[in-house]
Amino acid sequence: MAQTGKLDDSLYPNIRPLLNQWQDHLISEKRVSKHTHEAYLRDVTYFLSFLSEYLGKSPDKSDLAGLKPADFRSYLAARRREGLSAASMARAFSAVRAFYKFMRRTGSVKNDAIDAVSSPKLKKRLPRPISEQAAKRTINEVGDFSAPAVHDWVALRDIAVLTLLYGCGLRVAEALSLNVGDLDKGDIMTVRGKRNKERLVPLLPAVVEAIDNYVRACPKKLERGEALFIGVRGKRLNARNVQLAMQKIRIALGLPSSATPHALRHSFATHLLTAGGDLRTIQELLGHADLSTTQHYTDVDTAYLLDVYNNAHPSAKK
Repeated sequence: MAQTGKLDDSLYPNIRPLLNQWQDHLISEKRVSKHTHEAYLRDVTYFLSFLSEYLGKSPDKSDLAGLKPADFRSYLAARRREGLSAASMARAFSAVRAFYKFMRRTGSVKNDAIDAVSSPKLKKRLPRPISEQAAKRTINEVGDFSAPAVHDWVALRDIAVLTLLYGCGLRVAEALSLNVGDLDKGDIMTVRGKRNKERLVPLLPAVVEAIDNYVRACPKKLERGEALFIGVRGKRLNARNVQLAMQKIRIALGLPSSATPHALRHSFATHLLTAGGDLRTIQELLGHADLSTTQHYTDVDTAYLLDVYNNAHPSAKK
């Protein structure tokens, strides 16, 4: 089967106009990222390639409309035989669902059979926070591994970014998208999260101090409205830089591989819950659309408390 991120003009001539319309829809209306667009196209192309072999011909609209639940399950079974994980299969099938949803909405093809097929069940993956002590050491010592002495401001920058992640529960992308002036509202800031949804997040004095230290040391004059966090070349800081800084301090402190920048956001939520914070408040702070997403932290909280007990309580060591 052909598996590609670009669709050959000669492939699937019977439904090529429909595929072009769907791609335009993804880019112009849904405004998906380039990465998402390529992934969707790759997965649907694979599905169409499977159908070509399964049906013995290039599929057309009537073929797409006539597929039964068993046909979609045959596709999933083929992906499973290739060794795809449940998560990869679920992602691939979601792209096929999105294609069918578009065709149904535009009246091009209607097929309700796909709704009768369940996506592969995923194992519940809990967030993996780090301990309070590890989080504090990470922030306090990351500057020692960030840059040579000639770039001392880079160390202060990395401290400020990680302090934001742990002190405010921000996603890396949210922190790096901040502009100069976004934090000028006193003890609170407006964060634009996924799907451009805005939320209010309180600013701890430690966060404000860390950012002020970085801004004062930064060799470039940071103008209002421009990127708050920049790289050594003056461009907006890339997430990869934050990941590398975290990787260095993780190795230095002997932390597990799960101690990523995003783990600081998980730690923020878990430590708040452990200290008595309520789920609704944590949901608002994290920007979760659904409370069920935040409820995962109740399981993490139980595991975290047991871990603290097993490592600290005298009776647990007997």
